[in-house]
This record gives sequence, C-alpha cells and structure tokens, in this order.
Amino acid sequence: MNSRDIKAWVALQLHAEELKGVHLKELFELDADRFNKLSVSTGRFMMDFSKQRMTTKTLDKLLDLARQQELSAWVEKLFSGEKVNVSENRAALHTALRSPSSESLSVDGQNITSDVHESLAKMEGLVQKIQRGQWRGYDGSPIRSVVNIGVGGSNLGPLMACDALEQYAPTDTQRLDVHFVSSMDGSELEKLLPTLDPAVTLFIISSKTFSTIDTLANANTARQWLLDASSCDASLINQHHFVAATGNVQGALDWGVPKKNQLLFWDWVGGRYSLWSAIGVPIALKIGMVNFRAMLNGAHQMDKHFRDAPFEKNLPVLLGLIGVWNINFLNIHAHAILPYDGRLAEFPSYLEQLEMESNGKSINHENKRINYRTCPVLWGEVGSNAQHAFYQLLHQGTEPVMCDFIASATRYKNEGAQLQEQHQLSLANCFAQSRLLALGTGALETSVKAKDYQHYDGNQPSTSLMLDELTPETFGGLIALYEHKVFVQSVIWEINPFDQWGVEKGKEVATSLLAELNEKGKGGLDSSTEGLLRYTLSQGEGSNREN
Repeated sequence: MNSRDIKAWVALQLHAEELKGVHLKELFELDADRFNKLSVSTGRFMMDFSKQRMTTKTLDKLLDLARQQELSAWVEKLFSGEKVNVSENRAALHTALRSPSSESLSVDGQNITSDVHESLAKMEGLVQKIQRGQWRGYDGSPIRSVVNIGVGGSNLGPLMACDALEQYAPTDTQRLDVHFVSSMDGSELEKLLPTLDPAVTLFIISSKTFSTIDTLANANTARQWLLDASSCDASLINQHHFVAATGNVQGALDWGVPKKNQLLFWDWVGGRYSLWSAIGVPIALKIGMVNFRAMLNGAHQMDKHFRDAPFEKNLPVLLGLIGVWNINFLNIHAHAILPYDGRLAEFPSYLEQLEMESNGKSINHENKRINYRTCPVLWGEVGSNAQHAFYQLLHQGTEPVMCDFIASATRYKNEGAQLQEQHQLSLANCFAQSRLLALGTGALETSVKAKDYQHYDGNQPSTSLMLDELTPETFGGLIALYEHKVFVQSVIWEINPFDQWGVEKGKEVATSLLAELNEKGKGGLDSSTEGLLRYTLSQGEGSNREN
C-alpha cells in the first residue's frame, strides 16, 4: 500500500511466509471441520473456499485488511451516489439500475430512481409491441428477427444473458430470433445477413456515446442492406428497422433513429455494467420483461447482501479478499473461470472484460504508480470442454492458477431421468477436478505407485460457487456478485475500477491510423507501423492494377 497504514498488509506477508510450505492436503488433514469454517451459504448461493491455500487465521487477517482500507465506507460511497469514479468525476450507479421504485435515490438534485423506471417502462412498451407482432417492417410484416449491434459491454452482457437464459423465453408471445454483431471488420454481418429476411429484421444500435466507430460501421452496413432490399427511403427504414439504446439522444437522431425509437441510459452507467439498463433490451426481447425484471431483482438482492452482510459472511467481500490473498501474497497471477453448465459458456468472456478492464490498472487514486500486483490474467471455458483443453496445465504445468468452479445444484427437474443423470455427471466432474487440483495424487484412491509423468502435485487453489439452480434471479445475483467482488479488490488496491483510459487511447490511435491508410501514409510513425501501412497499401494498389 502506498498511502495508508500498512500494518495489515505486512501481517499478511508474514503469514504467507508461514504457510509457504504447507500443502492443501495437509490443511485438510489438520482440520476435519475445514469446510464448515471456510464456506458461506446465503439465499440461493453457497461458496466453498476451503480449497484455497488459507486458514481461518488467514481469513481474519484479510478482514483486518478490508477494515484498514475502509471498505465499509467505500461501499456506502458506491451505493449513495458519491463520485467514486474519480478520474471522470462521476458516480457509478449501476446498482440503481436494479433498485425497486420504492428505494428512491437522488444525486445532485436528480431523482435517479425515477429516471431509471421511466426508461424501464418505455423499454417494456417497446418489448411488448415487438413480442406481440405489433412492430412492423417496411412491408407491414411483423418483426421476427432482432440483431443487436454493439461492442464491449454493449455486446458481451446481453449476449451472455440471452445464451444463459434462453430456456426462459416466453411461450405466450412470438418467439424472436436474437443475434449479436460486434466485429468491426464486417465478418459477422457478412455471414448473418444472407440468413435473414430484411422485411422482418430489426436492428438495435447499442452505444452510449453513439460515436463508437465499430458500432456505427456495422449500423451503416445494415442500413444499406435494408435500403438495397426494399427500395424504400432512409427515413422509412430508420423508423421501422432501427432502435437505439444510447446516452446520446442527438447523436442517434443525427444518424437517423427517431426519438420514439430511442431507449435512454446515462453517463454514470459504465459499459461493462450496462446490461441492467436499456442495453439489456435484447435480453428482455429474448426472455420477456417479467424474467428481465426477475434478473434485476436477483442482482438487487445481491446488492443488499453486499451492503448489509458482515464481512465474514459477505460473498463479494470474501471472493474479493481471496483473490487479493492469491495475487498479492501467494504470487498467483492467473485466474481460470470454470462453469460446469453449458448455459454459462459466455460467462468467462464477460468476466474478462468486467475484471481486466476494471482493475487492470497501475495508477492509484492519487495518480501515483503502484508497486504491487492488481488484476490477474483471467480466462476460462465451460469446465467439461476445458478438461480436454487447458486442464493439463492446471494439473501438471509450472504455472500456479487460481480457479473458480461454478455450478447449479439442480437442473432438469421436469425433463426426465436421462438428462438428470447428465447433470449429475457434470457435477461429479466439477467436484472431482477441484478435489484433484487441491489434493493432487493424494486424492487418488489407489495403491499403485504413479510414475513421475502421472504425478499430480495438487495445491492449486480453487473456490466452488454453487447456485441452487440457474434462473433469471440467480443469474442476476451471480453477475452482481462478481461486480462487487471487482469493487472490493479495487478498494484494497486503491484504484478506480470505473474508467478505462487504456481502451480510450487505443481508439484514438486507431482513428489517426485510419487517416494514414486513407491518405496513403504521411510518415512520421515508428518503423514497424510504417512497414505495416506500406505493405497494406501496396497490396491494395496491386489489387487495383489487377482489376
């Protein structure tokens, strides 16, 4: 730590030295009650962190660190609307997006809760109109296909939710095909558009600023496709085939989206925290507003838990502190997310942005460079697939990796015995892999001595996070749990998780290089970039000569 009392930090460093040579197998042998001491159940979640390389003494010291870093005060700042996003001088009010209308919050004289529910009501009206077949395309046919055009949080969150909750699509309204396009090179549209009927396709342009070049390039291509197919004028196409989820009303108007087709959200909604806002309209179109509101409620219940539960029983606090322990005191800098549920296939990709864009920082609140690690490299895959891919590295590689195993306890309640058996097979693999990673060869019940190349060292730490079942409500709670975990770690590390200047600078450089490509290169760049530009331009010239 740079600016505060470092007593708790030093105590953890000394404690880590004490545990340095202790294997997880030994920790389990020393304490038969280890699971009960290092697991927490609350609501519809259970978190087992007994397979982490820690003891109850470790936990006490981590809680001391949270208190030293004034975590409780920071949590209240977050929920009360203080400007915790210090570099952009604004609040981070994603929790207000899922608060009920009865819990009113005003910030700088503006009733945030009222604004949120007004936007939700407009979204609900639009969703119902489309689902009931009352929104018509240019030839009068009802919309049947929806394409969300966005990038980053405007793509990853809705895509993940639609994939996870597809089984909850309503059966009493028209079933909609919902697609997602984010690639700026046009390849996704190139594949998708030939499969769609333009007369019944609606595009959602999801962009807070309505200036993101990737998104607008795809939107322009989509509009030209509609114009070519319909022979209608642009104003008619814009009115019948485009909706905008944005914070820039005028920008969307200038592009051509009528105000009645716009769903509003605000500058205090960060992209990676935006699926709860109008950016979530594809989710609502897929699963219905009743289920979308259930997802909001699940997140709100986790918000209340995070704000009110004591630290020693608080899931986001514990998950965040465990990460700090691994990263800063056990020197583990790789983190695998391993859902044993195919419906959560997009969850690791979502967390890559949530965590690495939020906490991938090296400058603290005081604008000083820090001298300790922050966010690890995070990746993952559905566990059953990952077992046949990168688990080799987890079990026998040279890299220490912390893992989160995620599963639902029940599934296929009314789907027949065979599917229930498949779910049990998945759970058996989930539990077996976390056991083997922790205990190593000691987990194998065999009297045959393994050869060296068959040896499993174990001692790889993991947390198992169990949901009672995957529903819109528990899914909302799961996402909110990880959002708050990220915030906890940012407080410990004294960084701002709500800006992303590295991302913004990359966009700025890309814009300048686009001009270089269009103007045949002016020079003055580094030799590598100039070489790449020369090669690209020469290939284009060669193609033109051939034509």
